[in-house]
Amino acid sequence: MTTRKRLETNVGRRPVSITAVVDAVGALATGTLHGNLYFYDTNKAAGSTGFGTEELRTRVRAGDQLLWGVLALECEAYLAIDGIIVDPELVVPERRVYPGTDVAYWIGTVKRDTTVPVPYQIKFKVGSRDEPLTTPLSPSLVG
Repeated sequence: MTTRKRLETNVGRRPVSITAVVDAVGALATGTLHGNLYFYDTNKAAGSTGFGTEELRTRVRAGDQLLWGVLALECEAYLAIDGIIVDPELVVPERRVYPGTDVAYWIGTVKRDTTVPVPYQIKFKVGSRDEPLTTPLSPSLVG
């Protein structure tokens, strides 16, 4: 593959990491993620807003690669993303595991530009709770 062809293939493919920080102890005590969830992304320079809130607005464009991950405030707490509910016309998230580990992450490529915010929800497995907790307020992908 020529250098020019490689560059054309990668045009518009910016990796954008979206991280959910969860207070698992608080979520288990209250039975909700509301007030116990904080979102961040790596796209502030491109116009993302709402950092540290449950309603992060991640600026995206067609071809961007989104990577979702989760961190616990308490190192002993079990947390995992159990699913991401989003318009499949915009992005189809897929669960993957880092090679040689059991550490999972979610990835998806933005299929098209959007002119309106596209809300989505994330389901989290928290502690030993059987049912996942779902984001009560929606972060969104914006164009």
